[in-house]
Amino acid sequence: MNIFTELYTTLHALCSVPLGHVLGVSLNVGKLIGYTGVFLFSGRWLVQVAASHVSSKPVFPRAFWYMSLAGSLLVLFYFVFGKNDSVGILANLFPFLVAAYNLLLDTNHRKSNE
Repeated sequence: MNIFTELYTTLHALCSVPLGHVLGVSLNVGKLIGYTGVFLFSGRWLVQVAASHVSSKPVFPRAFWYMSLAGSLLVLFYFVFGKNDSVGILANLFPFLVAAYNLLLDTNHRKSNE
């Protein structure tokens, strides 16, 4: 077996490790990773609203993009290794790329202003 097949098999097995039941939901490592990603990805809007409230204008703070990137990456991990669902992979790949691009733009903008 090549190293990528072994890595995929190991990560897929890790995602299947049961963690018990919480509020009637069967929880495993993969779902925990996926839920963490969803909370990060959704929670980014609370960060954006708070920053906009403080600025009294619409703003997207750097934390918004970091939370987008991390949340998308964790949900992608879940869909690749836990669920193996191509629809979920495609639905989360685009926001991951957008967040990465916006972080790159923000970093370049900050460097040019120094």
